[in-house]
Amino acid sequence: MRVSTHLSVLLAAVTTQILAQETGELGDAAEVTNNPVGVVYKATLPDSAFFKPAYPDGGNIQGEITAEANSDGKGVKFTVRLSNLPKTGGPFPYHLHVAPVPEDGNCTETLAHLDPYIRGEDTPCNADAPATCQVGDLSGKHGKIPANKTTFETSYVDLYASTVEGIGAFFGNRSIVFHFPNKTRITCANFERVDGGADLPGDDDDNDDNDDNDDNDNDGNDNDGDDDDDNAGGSSPSPTTAASPSITSGPSSTEGAGAPPTETSDIATAGAPGLRASVAGAVVLGAAVAVLL
Repeated sequence: MRVSTHLSVLLAAVTTQILAQETGELGDAAEVTNNPVGVVYKATLPDSAFFKPAYPDGGNIQGEITAEANSDGKGVKFTVRLSNLPKTGGPFPYHLHVAPVPEDGNCTETLAHLDPYIRGEDTPCNADAPATCQVGDLSGKHGKIPANKTTFETSYVDLYASTVEGIGAFFGNRSIVFHFPNKTRITCANFERVDGGADLPGDDDDNDDNDDNDDNDNDGNDNDGDDDDDNAGGSSPSPTTAASPSITSGPSSTEGAGAPPTETSDIATAGAPGLRASVAGAVVLGAAVAVLL
């Protein structure tokens, strides 16, 4: 009986470790190395906040987020310029979301975080291992907007988001959402393709990360009645113009937020990290059973 009890406890612990692994069901996110240089997307925040209590006298976070391929096509350079941030309630996480903002500005309709590798958000993003995070979890990988600041500017390269139409990491037909730590959605905006780029003054390092990367996105439950990000669900909208990308890894955006890779070899590659965790758990379990018996 004692051996059976110990075995049950050990099995539960190993199962929990496997389920809480720091990667997606389809493995780690793939780096995108063929983003089209010169293609620029911009999201400009609206005049009024979606969550009105954040601005009792009217108004909203002001600013824009510009995204363009890094100079070598590897990754996407995001430039964030914001002002009139909420005076209380920070730090503020922000993410790429699956669906665009509808005409009525309802940020809830943007659904969940962009997550083509089906990683989920129960386990917070580990900024030291960004490939294991949700593709859309920009603040988890590069730092939240600090509290007690009225303005915020940063620039960084994200290796996993993409401006290549037709793959799951493509965000050009999607949205960006800014939250309170409890997941309440403050404001949101759609990305649109534009001409020209944007650099921060004096920013000569394309690989420069945000220095405010001091916490992870371990948010609580939503307090404003909105659907929680993990439960929002929904399929990714198809790009307006579906190009034929040359990238050979990563899920397709035309098949939904959690669509599997389209190539057999991609499935093997993408699933390897998740399998590593499962195999490791099985080895530990087997060794423990041998000792107990």
